[in-house]
Amino acid sequence: MVSKKLFFTAFVLGLFVVHSVSGGKTNSDKAIDFSEIKSPIVLRGDSKTAYRDPAALYHDGKFYLFYTLVRTEADGLIYSYTAVSTSRDLQNWSASRIITPKGQHLNYSSPGNVVRFGDEWILCLQTYPRLKYRRGDKLRWADGSARLFIMRSKDLERWSEPELLRVKGPGVAVEKMGRMIDPYLIEDQDKAGKWWCFYKQRGVSLSWSYDLANWTYFGRADSGENVCVLVDSDEYVLFHSPGNGIGVKRSKDLKQWRNVDGLITLGQKQWRWAETRITAGVVLDLRKETGIGRYVMFFHGGGPGKNKTQENVDANCSLGIAWSDDLKNWDWPR
Repeated sequence: MVSKKLFFTAFVLGLFVVHSVSGGKTNSDKAIDFSEIKSPIVLRGDSKTAYRDPAALYHDGKFYLFYTLVRTEADGLIYSYTAVSTSRDLQNWSASRIITPKGQHLNYSSPGNVVRFGDEWILCLQTYPRLKYRRGDKLRWADGSARLFIMRSKDLERWSEPELLRVKGPGVAVEKMGRMIDPYLIEDQDKAGKWWCFYKQRGVSLSWSYDLANWTYFGRADSGENVCVLVDSDEYVLFHSPGNGIGVKRSKDLKQWRNVDGLITLGQKQWRWAETRITAGVVLDLRKETGIGRYVMFFHGGGPGKNKTQENVDANCSLGIAWSDDLKNWDWPR
C-alpha cells in the first residue's frame, strides 16, 4: 500500500504539472489594448510631488517605469529620489517604491535606462545635489558636484548601492570631471560588448567601455538633455529635450548627427498639466513583442504656467504616455 506521505507528494506534483500545462496563460500573454488607456497621464503629480525623468523596461510581460520622485517633506525641504512603479496593462500602476537613499547632498535621480549586462540588470542614474533647498526658495538646479552612477540587480527588485561612473577616464579626478547628468547606456550596434554612455555635458557627451568600469571619453555633440538612444536599421536614433518638446537626431557613426522630424509636443496645446514643458521622452522599441507591436514613449510634463517655478518643476509634474508605429506619427489617449 502506498503511504499517505508518498500519495500526498504525488498529488502535489500532479497539481503542479496540470497548472504548468493548462494554466500557463498569464497577464503577459494578453495583448495591450491601447484604446482602453483613457488618460495620457500615467502618474499624476500634485502640490507636493513631481514625477520626472522616466526610464522604462519591458520584461516578462511587465512594464517597469523608473523615474525621479521629487517630494516636499513635512519640514519644507525638497528631496529627489529614484523610484519605480510596474504595470501589466499600462493602465494600472503599482505605488511608488523608492530604491535610493535620502539626502539632499545626493538626490539620486534621472534614471536613464535599464540594460542587461552579464547576469545582472544595470540601472544608470545621476546625483542632483541641492543642499538646504526648501519650498519657498528661488528655483535652483543641481550644483557642480552632480555625477553619474549605476546600480545593479539580479531580479529588478533589490538594487545595489550606487557606483560612480568615471566616464572621463581613470586619469581624471572625480572633482575635475565637471557637472554631468542624465546618463543613458546602449550597446554598440556593430561591436558586441562595447557599451556607450551618453550624458549631458556640453550638449551630449559620449564615453565607451567594455566592462562599465573603465571608460574612454569619445566626444560631444549639440543636443538637449535627457537623451534616449535606439538603433533603427543601421542608424542610431537620439531623442533629446531642448527647451520644450522632444527632438530627434540620427547618426550612423555617433559623430555626425542630423536633426529630423521637428519637435514632438504631442497634445501639449490641450494639456494644462504639461503647459510649462514636455520633456524627457524615453522610447521602447516593442514592435516585436507579441500583443504590443509598436514603439511606446514615456515622458514628463510640468504645468500649469508658461514659466518655470517651483510649482511646476518641483511639484505638479506628471508622467505621460504615447505610442507610434514609425517614430514619426505619434498617438496618445484623447
